[in-house]
Amino acid sequence: MADSIKIDILRYRPESDKEPVWQSYDVPFTNEMSLLEALAYIKDELDPTLSYRWSCRMAICGSCGMMVNGVPKLGCKTFLRDYKNGMKVEALANFPIERDLVVDMSDFIEKLEAIKPYIINDNPRALEDGCHTQSPKQMAQYKQFSMCINCGLCYAACPQYGLDKSFTGPAALALLHRYNQDSRDAGKAERMKIVNAEEGAWGCTFVGYCSKVCPKDVDPAAAIQLGKVDSAKDYVIAMFKPGE
Repeated sequence: MADSIKIDILRYRPESDKEPVWQSYDVPFTNEMSLLEALAYIKDELDPTLSYRWSCRMAICGSCGMMVNGVPKLGCKTFLRDYKNGMKVEALANFPIERDLVVDMSDFIEKLEAIKPYIINDNPRALEDGCHTQSPKQMAQYKQFSMCINCGLCYAACPQYGLDKSFTGPAALALLHRYNQDSRDAGKAERMKIVNAEEGAWGCTFVGYCSKVCPKDVDPAAAIQLGKVDSAKDYVIAMFKPGE
């Protein structure tokens, strides 16, 4: 087994680089070392100018998304043992690069906010009435889609978002579906305006790569297709009941 592994990182320092450039580092190899730990080694021991995001190191915060050999990955869930011939690390695709592996996710955050990712209910229960209750079946309708950690990997994998930034995108549409399926929520009509829009669910070309790269096994591609079903129902209802 090699004592070290070569990691090529696409660097971009706006104060000195006109465009991103590759830089290579030799990192001590251990079977248990994650890419995030390797980046920490590089920053601490080899090059303190390297910039990247991280927080929890447990695949919960979603901060350390990056491209590894062209595939969107979380640095904390990516291990050197799976890349014994070396790895090429870049900032997440489809997002503007701010510096090195740090990208501007403002558009992604705005899209998440736009779908109103919270319970909407104009008639909340009184305190003395106790909590809302749900059956296991009701919870199962949306639980999978609630596991998203907003890492942005699905946007980096989405060819439609890469071509058209107006597309609402996988994570936002999956989160929208999550709240629309929640029995405690009454905001579906508001959110369906986003689903029905040209840049909503119908903008998806159903490549399905978003679901493949999700580190939490959410299936945004399925959520979007279910959104299309709801959208089609809205269209049929509008045909026969134009006033509704």
